Order: sequence, then structure tokens, then C-alpha cells
Amino acid sequence: MKASARLVVSLDPHGNSVVRVLRSQSPLTLVPHRRAGPVALVHLVSSVTAPLGGDALELTVEVGPGAALDLRGVAATLMLPGPTGAPSSSLVRFTVEGSVRYLPEPTVVTGRAHHTSVVEAELDGHAQLRTREVLVLGRTGEAPGTLATTMRATRCGKPLLHQQLVVGGTAADASPAGLAGKRVVGTELLLDDVPRARDGGEWWSVVPLAAGGTLATAMGDDVVTVTNVLDAI
Repeated sequence: MKASARLVVSLDPHGNSVVRVLRSQSPLTLVPHRRAGPVALVHLVSSVTAPLGGDALELTVEVGPGAALDLRGVAATLMLPGPTGAPSSSLVRFTVEGSVRYLPEPTVVTGRAHHTSVVEAELDGHAQLRTREVLVLGRTGEAPGTLATTMRATRCGKPLLHQQLVVGGTAADASPAGLAGKRVVGTELLLDDVPRARDGGEWWSVVPLAAGGTLATAMGDDVVTVTNVLDAI
């Protein structure tokens, strides 16, 4: 299955962030919760089970100058194998001149799934972006499939971050140089102009980016622990 969706938010003359374009294609269903206000709120719903092996999904999000968008998930995503063993892929592309919070629910990499996930963001000089990814390696008692996830962000064409994480390799996931046997890993990217110092603790870290913003990483044995750490950073 191939599917795409598009979301456009801009500022109206009264200072409200307004959803101007909302185009969905199953399984990528965009459901507006607040079409206009200081911050537009839209939920991303998987209207059928996805992604399955062989699926290619693409979401494009554009936020104009001064506008603000909160894009959220409503349920965990299950990455599942398809009948042919073909890999699946997803691409989320942001063009931001205002501010965006993209906070999907956790993603479970189930057994035999093979998925590639890419998030790309192009920001202008004053744009802000907060995005989070929480990965769960397999369901209870299940060895995970494989997932390669990539985050690329630029501001005015200049690179801010290019990071890739690959999970699902038994040796790498168990290694102290990898996930050290932890079942859940979360990352949170903050691209703004707020200075933050390097920080860290047991199984988490916050790293300032050279061109502005921070990248937080947390690992744990369950989703609640990891999300609580990210919420507190």
C-alpha cells in the first residue's frame, strides 16, 4: 500500500493558527481537534493496521510564519511484517516557519518487521520544532524485527542534525555500545533558541547541538519510565 497525507497551517489576520489544508489517505488519517486558535491541534490516526510489510507512507506538514501546530498520535503504532517479507517505509517531511510539536505515541517493532523511518525538517531562521520518538523492541516475550530510523534537520539550508538509529540486531541491541539490553529507547529533538547545558543521568542524556537546540536520549525497560524522563527534560 502507498499512501500520502498533507497538512498546512497558517496564521490568519486575527492571530489564530488555522488549518488550511487537510488531505488524508488511508491509513494516514488527519483528524482536526482544533482547527483554529493560538495553536492548531491535529491528531494523526492510523485508520487501518499499518505499516505492514510493503507499505510506503508519506506525510507532509507545512506551518507558515507565526503559526503554531500541535500534531499528536492517539495510539501506539505496530510495525508488522507483510505476507511477502517486503520492507515497509515511512517519511514525515516538515517545512516550518512557525512552531511545531510532533508527539506521536510509541512505536512497537514487532517480530519479522523490517521498516525504514525518515523524518526531515526544514526550518527558517526563527522556527521551532519539538519532535519525539519512542521505540519498543518487540511485544512481550517477542524478539523485535529491524528498524532504521533517520532524523535530518536544517535551518535556512544549513544542517542542524543528521542522526540514524538502527535497532533489531541482537548483538548491537545487547551491547553496552548499543542499547545495553534495554527494551525501550526514546529520543526528543528540540530545535529552538533556548540555551541548555549538557546534562545526563542513569540511562539518559541531553546534548546541545552545535547550531542550536538539543537532543535528549533515554533508555529503559518500559515506556512509562522513558516517557517520564523525556517529559522532565
